[in-house]
Amino acid sequence: MINKILVSDAYYSLCPDAEWIVRNNQVEWLSPDVPQPTEAEITAEVTRLQAEYDANQYQRDRAEAYPSLTEQADMAYWDRQNGTTNLDDAISAVKLQFPKG
Repeated sequence: MINKILVSDAYYSLCPDAEWIVRNNQVEWLSPDVPQPTEAEITAEVTRLQAEYDANQYQRDRAEAYPSLTEQADMAYWDRQNGTTNLDDAISAVKLQFPKG
């Protein structure tokens, strides 16, 4: 799944405490005590946020591939009972399939 970082994401990231609205495709800045970011700052932040999102794709892939928490709890219980390593093996397999960066 490809995520498209929006200009609003950049505004939230750069000025989390600022208030603003979009009207007719224009940002109306409502926080006079907070400087409004420039177009260049917004563009740079959108690029940075998209790169960060793309770099963490492995995390989203792992989250989908890991056994459910119920399955993990069941594996952990039976591993303790039987002296096996099924849970560790399952987690290691997912990490091997989707390595970090």
